[in-house]
Amino acid sequence: MTASSLSFKLAVLFVIAGMAMGIGMAASQNHAIMPAHAHLNLLGWVSLFLFGIYYERRPALNASRMALIQVALWSVGTVIMTIAVAAIHLGYHAADPIAAISSIIVLAAMLMFAYFVFRPAPVAEASPNVRMTPAE
Repeated sequence: MTASSLSFKLAVLFVIAGMAMGIGMAASQNHAIMPAHAHLNLLGWVSLFLFGIYYERRPALNASRMALIQVALWSVGTVIMTIAVAAIHLGYHAADPIAAISSIIVLAAMLMFAYFVFRPAPVAEASPNVRMTPAE
C-alpha cells in the first residue's frame, strides 16, 4: 500500500465519521461535541486528503515506509484527539492530558511531513511523468 492510497482511504472513513457526528448533533440538538467534529473533519478529512495528493505527486516518497508511518501516526493522533476533545466538551476534564499527548503526536506527524516537503532530496521532487489534464 502506498502513502497516498492509505491517506485517501482513511480520509474517506474520517469524513463519514465526521458527517455521522454532525448528523447526530443535529438530530439530538446537542452540539456539545462540535469542536471534536471540527477536529475530525479538518485533521481527518482535509489534511489526510491533502497529504494523499502530495504523496501521489511524488512516487518515490509515496512508496516509502516513512510516508506510511507519517500517515499512520497522523491518523492515530487524530482519532485519539477527537475522542479526547469530545470527552472534554462533555465534561470529562480528565481527558485533558490525553488531548495534550495526542496533540503532540499530531505535531510529530506534521513535523515529519514538513521534513518531506523541505528536504532537498530527489524523492521530494514531483515526478516528471505526472501530466495534468483538464477536467471534462
